[in-house]
Amino acid sequence: MIIKYASIFVLMQFVSMQAFAQTNSATPGTKQAAAQVSESQADAEWISYRNAYRLMIQFEKYGKSKHLIQSHFQVFNKATIPLPDNLQLNLVSKSMRLNLPLDALGRASFPLLKSAYDENAELVLNQASGQLNFQSRISIVARADGVYEVSDLRLACEQALTYLKSVGDIKADAKSCVGVRFSYAKNLLQSGIKFRGADMQMHALALQENSAFPDESNKAYKTASLRFADVTEKSQVLVQLPPIAIAPLFE
Repeated sequence: MIIKYASIFVLMQFVSMQAFAQTNSATPGTKQAAAQVSESQADAEWISYRNAYRLMIQFEKYGKSKHLIQSHFQVFNKATIPLPDNLQLNLVSKSMRLNLPLDALGRASFPLLKSAYDENAELVLNQASGQLNFQSRISIVARADGVYEVSDLRLACEQALTYLKSVGDIKADAKSCVGVRFSYAKNLLQSGIKFRGADMQMHALALQENSAFPDESNKAYKTASLRFADVTEKSQVLVQLPPIAIAPLFE
């Protein structure tokens, strides 16, 4: 069987897992499969696969330009601390149990499986801290060669903002694009990220401890921000190490 994978990552709506646990029902078979994921599955937090699937499809069907942005589904911590160690996300249903690896930001790529949708599968975390939640969020696609034209970064930011406004995200309302943020692991000493201005001189971008996305309060990463007002359209950003994420900045 060929499994098609898609990423979802839209700064859109925060979804309370506890609310879903109270309002979404699951079949006994699904609950039994979920119980096999961990010894204390009854205490784990979860969300319906159907809800995540709808978010995936919404971005997939979006008809305007989106070639510079991407959408993922993310596990995040409501507290101002990093995600727990050994956090795992599992897709469980009557007929399957899949581990969905999480990256450093708690993002996962999900298989688009009709059987999981039909069986009302669950996305289940193996830890229940009471502080974990699910959300979708937009980020900018990283380039393999590490060379970013400022004009492309500005366009990517605009694509993200246009999408968020199209889905009614109130955080994007009356905002404009002001820059981008590159994020790295907190233990990174130097990122080697620089920009080349119109004078063709290289300028280093300073790293600081901050959140990967501006609406988060968790300063668990090293970040380098570029504001469009500080550079010209013909400038370039040169990145030696691939960033964990590139976030659009709105104000």
